[in-house]
Amino acid sequence: MRAFTRFARYLVPGALVVCLMSLAAPCAAQENVDPPTVPVVPDVGDGRGSLFAPSGWLVLSKPVQKQIDLKLYGFYIGRLDTPVAQVDVPIRTTKFLTVTPSYMYYSVPASGLNKLPPQQGGFTDSYDEHQFRIDGTLAFAVRKFEISGRNMYVRRFRSAPANDTNRYRGKISIAHPLAVQGRIWKPFAAYETYFEQEGGWNRERVWTGVTLPLNKRVFFQPSYMWETSHGSRTVDYVLFGLIVNTR
Repeated sequence: MRAFTRFARYLVPGALVVCLMSLAAPCAAQENVDPPTVPVVPDVGDGRGSLFAPSGWLVLSKPVQKQIDLKLYGFYIGRLDTPVAQVDVPIRTTKFLTVTPSYMYYSVPASGLNKLPPQQGGFTDSYDEHQFRIDGTLAFAVRKFEISGRNMYVRRFRSAPANDTNRYRGKISIAHPLAVQGRIWKPFAAYETYFEQEGGWNRERVWTGVTLPLNKRVFFQPSYMWETSHGSRTVDYVLFGLIVNTR
């Protein structure tokens, strides 16, 4: 897995350039659910293994204007007891490009922070973070494969004594619709890498799952995500999501 993510880290910038050069096929709209990122905590040595975090989320999507949507997210990260709230405003600027300003807030209690280091931590206070983000996502289709590349800038407003900082996130995703008993299932896979103003390339994610329609406006999305970051335990997320579109 680590060898793959090292290779993918170098692949992502090139793949995003390919996205820019490949805008010849019709754009394929994708539901871009973005699991939250827990903070990196001080490394206190090697000890505990990976952390298993079953988590749930809900997305409500409503059109505001023809090219503008409003999305309201609620997440809960299991084992870390962490609630997350997020608001996105996707703006479809062209057939292929969507620009999304967004805001996220989350709070990790001391009990959750103590589970993140490789060895038991000594945290007594919770950690709160506000994030203002903006990203550009290019999406297109090649022989029914739905491909997207996203570049995101994040301004992180962190609890003291941590300083506010900047983050870059690069993500490439691929999905393919499959007809199953008269319904369209959409399996997907994604790779994402993070660059911090202070810590450099310090986090990677590999994510896979499937989007299942319950009816025309409601979708269920079970998925698995593997996340590694400098200074924290590897996290294995098992995610169960519900997407509600009001179009």
